[in-house]
Amino acid sequence: MEYKDYYKILGVGRDASQDEIKKAYRKLARKYHPDVSKDPDAETRIKDVNEAYEALGDPEKRKAYDQLGSNWRQGQDFRPPPGWGPQGGGRGGAGADFGGFSDFFDSIFGGGMGGGRRRGGGAGFNMRGADREGRVDITLDQALKGTEVSVTDGEGRVQRVRIPAGARDGSRLRVRGQGDPGVGSGGAGDLLLEIRVKPDGRYTLDGRNLYREIPIAPWEAALGATIEVPTPHGWVNLKVPAGSQSGKQMRLKGKGLPGKPPGDLYLKLMVQVPPEDEAGDWYRKMAAESSFAPRADLAP
Repeated sequence: MEYKDYYKILGVGRDASQDEIKKAYRKLARKYHPDVSKDPDAETRIKDVNEAYEALGDPEKRKAYDQLGSNWRQGQDFRPPPGWGPQGGGRGGAGADFGGFSDFFDSIFGGGMGGGRRRGGGAGFNMRGADREGRVDITLDQALKGTEVSVTDGEGRVQRVRIPAGARDGSRLRVRGQGDPGVGSGGAGDLLLEIRVKPDGRYTLDGRNLYREIPIAPWEAALGATIEVPTPHGWVNLKVPAGSQSGKQMRLKGKGLPGKPPGDLYLKLMVQVPPEDEAGDWYRKMAAESSFAPRADLAP
């Protein structure tokens, strides 16, 4: 069946007030009334207008209709989601008569929503609220240790949400019951919270692994040394092998983001040359006496 955009039929926006919807309906009802309208499609138009107002003029029915979302377009093929509809099945209670509205209307409201029209007609209609999506930015330290953030739920209330230690950049956290409120006795939807870890001046984050550059002296690289280096979990001793080249990467297992399994920390050794006024004589002596030729194997 075809999806019907009731807001478009009435010529109002989705954020229109109930009063604006009523005014739009009255205007169109006068325009397309069969007794006064010269429009050849007046009968079809007035039927669509009445159906649209039947859905949007009742706040509870409007809420149910809005749960379908705003991504549908007029005329698109539509099938109601699984489990959609009034509880208990059937075509509504005794006396439910919506004037022969479309199959689309019936698929949403079951051909009726209890006795009577509009006010009070929604008894027994229950539907879970829609999920919402949100985003929260946290620091690397917060990702490492866990943190709490404030989020606004579907009813505008501010709630505190715990983000566990080890939250990865781009990961999603499902917060139960913090989405849009349900219809009738239907429960609220969930909040799907995307977590973004802000860039950090010390570490680069990739999944649960962390990367950092560590400066070392030329003699530490040449002779080997045990140096003290920082990690997110405190200082540790790192053994630098003799003959290490600038750019050599050392892996510290399990020193990245917490998790199952935890990430690793990769330290990139960067040889730093002392200033000329401190080591100039030493370098000149090495240049005169050493046979070291770092470019001997280069080909044109």
